[in-house]
Amino acid sequence: NTIEFTGALHATIVKQVRLKNPNSNTLAYNAILVGRDADDFSLPKGNTLTIPPARQGFLNVEFTIRFLHPAEAVLILISNKVDGVDGATMTFSLKSEVKNIEPLGTMKCRSPCYKL
Repeated sequence: NTIEFTGALHATIVKQVRLKNPNSNTLAYNAILVGRDADDFSLPKGNTLTIPPARQGFLNVEFTIRFLHPAEAVLILISNKVDGVDGATMTFSLKSEVKNIEPLGTMKCRSPCYKL
């Protein structure tokens, strides 16, 4: 699965990963960000997620677009054994794309066009 972060340059984008637990036991996961641009992505609400039985849980992934080139990383969710039950390890590809560039500000200046 791929999670795409698209927006303007310097924009901060937050995506939610929703995980469902169909079991009658609690599931717990540790999240790890790896890859070339992993430092540009963050998990603002922490890297652990506990999902009660027959419920769902959400993990927020945040990214601020700092460069024009696409950023890439991988989100790995590793299950912790809770109540003797292990969940499946899951991976998500994280990719960014700059859709537009808005200036942070403008500046006026005067200068001669040329000098002899």
